[in-house]
Parts: sequence; structure tokens; C-alpha cells
Amino acid sequence: MNTGILFIVSAPSGTGKSSLIQAFLKKTVLCDVHVSISHTTRKIRPGEYHGKHYYFISKKKFLQMIQEQDFLEYAKVFNHYYGTSKTIINHYLSNGLNIFLDIDWQGAQQIRKKILTARSIFILPPSKLELYRRLQTRGQDTNQVISKRMRKAVSEMQHYVEYDYLIINDEFNLAVSHLELIIRAEQLNINRQKHIHKNLIKKLITQY
Repeated sequence: MNTGILFIVSAPSGTGKSSLIQAFLKKTVLCDVHVSISHTTRKIRPGEYHGKHYYFISKKKFLQMIQEQDFLEYAKVFNHYYGTSKTIINHYLSNGLNIFLDIDWQGAQQIRKKILTARSIFILPPSKLELYRRLQTRGQDTNQVISKRMRKAVSEMQHYVEYDYLIINDEFNLAVSHLELIIRAEQLNINRQKHIHKNLIKKLITQY
């Protein structure tokens, strides 16, 4: 069975990461990429569904999963836990499914130590001014919160050098195309292709 590829995707809030991923998934099914669903202890919100947006579990269950070492990465954010299940990810990958894992740079560091074959993509805005404009346009935060998000974004963006690929989300459709190119390039990696087509290659290069 061909093993899938885990794609880590990180970006500051407001960069357009989620929109890029969703646009890519709607654009093509040929790359066979799925989005990982995280576990969380926070309450479900209107319009959200268990097993689609998150796996909503109790704090007791989450702590039990930590004890059993069933997370590739986890973090506590504003008194709520978020984590990526090792069991679920390994199940997807072992069945040949490629996975998008939407996490921050700290979670990415944890993942890379455990899954050495993971490939990572960082997304940057075209400018600080544009990032600020996008955060304002969302209409979700006060100016004070937006200022905090901007300071956090500057800190997060310094970690772009830890990633394998970099996309500047200036022109949206171009950024989606760049994301697709990265996925396809990784699928055509020489080591991966040698493994998938080893029997064919052996026949092709065997002397008459």
C-alpha cells in the first residue's frame, strides 16, 4: 500500500490559509488530499458539527488521550485544549491518503519530530498593511484585538524559515495554483515514485 503524505500548513491569522485550502480542495480531487480534524475541549458553536469541524470531547477524555500518548501535538489555548490524534493521522497515511494539517508553528515543530516525512508549507501576506486590512474586513475583532493579532503575526512569521515551502498570498488564484504545484511536486518526488513504481522500474531497466 502506498503511504500518504502529511502536509503541514501554517500562517498567521488573517493570511487566508483556510480559504486557500478550501479553494484547492474544490479545484481538484486528483491529488486526493483531506483535511485533518482536530480534537478540542471547547464547546461546540452554532453551525459546527462533531466530526466535521472538530471532534468535541470532554477535558477528562482529552487528558486521558494525553496520558495514553495519542496526540502528535497538542496545546492549551484560552483554557481549551486542541490536539491532533496520532491514531487518526496514522490511519489516513497508512491507507494512502494525503492529509492537510492546519496548525501553528509550535505544533509544526512537534509534528516534524515525530513524522520525518511530513512536508511543511508556510503562507505569508503580501504586506503588513494588507494583513491588517484583511483582519479589519472580517469584522470579527475590535481594533485592540486586531493590534494584538498583528503583534502575534509578526512573531509567528519569523518561523517561516523552518518550513519546506513558502507561498505569498497576494493574488488568491495564483496562491491556490502554487499550493497545487507543491502537492503535485511532492507526489512526483523521486523516492516516492521509486517506491510506487518499483516493479515497473525494475522491468524497464533490466537488460534483455
